[in-house]
Amino acid sequence: MLHILSARLLQQPKLTWKKFLQFRRLIGGTSSHTDMESLLKKELGCSMVKSFGSGGGGCISSGQSYETDTHGQVFVKMNSESGARLMFDGEKAGLEALMATNTVRVPKPYKVVDNGGGAVLIMEHLDMKGLGRHAAKLGELFAKMHLHNEELGKKEETESSRVGSGDQSYVSRFGFQIPTCCGYIPQDNTWQDDWVTFYTRQKLGQQIGLVEKKTGDREALELWSRLQRIIPDLFKGIDIKPAILHGDLWGGNASSVTDRPVIFDPATFYGHHEFDLGIAGMFGGFGSSFYSAYHSLIPKAPGFQKRSELYQLFHYLNHWNHFGSGYRGQSLSIMRSLVR
Repeated sequence: MLHILSARLLQQPKLTWKKFLQFRRLIGGTSSHTDMESLLKKELGCSMVKSFGSGGGGCISSGQSYETDTHGQVFVKMNSESGARLMFDGEKAGLEALMATNTVRVPKPYKVVDNGGGAVLIMEHLDMKGLGRHAAKLGELFAKMHLHNEELGKKEETESSRVGSGDQSYVSRFGFQIPTCCGYIPQDNTWQDDWVTFYTRQKLGQQIGLVEKKTGDREALELWSRLQRIIPDLFKGIDIKPAILHGDLWGGNASSVTDRPVIFDPATFYGHHEFDLGIAGMFGGFGSSFYSAYHSLIPKAPGFQKRSELYQLFHYLNHWNHFGSGYRGQSLSIMRSLVR
């Protein structure tokens, strides 16, 4: 259940294993089992805590599983950097929002706790295996997750007397209540009424701003100035309602437990449902059964393929900003394709 960006990072052709380990030491961090057991006893009210499994780490955080006498088996994600609290607060809120849809299973988050200069996220431990034969079920449940907010809106229209009764409420804007991180970069989730404005300024615009600050890449900035002008054209005739999104659903963030799929490591916000399918098609993606099941519930709208490229652009830019120029070519290629 780690934030598994390692596989994507190591796909970068110019990245050596030595540089990867240096990068991981820079942003990750671990605590000793004894220190963590003491912390868990205090925060969860346990009298018995015992680590199990070999633990591990992605390139963002490290993790370890523990047996407790109050919460059963828990998984603890650890990061020693100063931005860890913001990152884990966002992940916890995202998992809670996804869990509230009662569709795809996610690990239940328990608590975010400050730990030295960093933080830890305590969540349910799940004994996960490969997605395998559950790909079609994931596609079905993922579509239902995307439809959940729209269904709430319909329910409020027909049962207005129940609004405010404690049930979940329809979210009419794009964004999220707090920042969430895609990798270790905090996302600007300030609420917007218009999806095109939100995506252009707060998703792509933020990433381009980071590219400019880090590299000053003139070709990227020139292509971006042209692309901004045509983005609204890609959404003509499309009615976009806010959907709760995972935000980073590539193959490494989906698995299965017993008889059903599970997703984890979200970068959640409310946005266009197609956004989640952008990265789903990258880094190996999911099988045809996933897409068939998904689109049986949410058919492709006109212009889907071009918008898919636009949504993949965010993730290639995000990888460029995380891992360097190995993702420059793919980012520029998409922008050239879109402005033709």
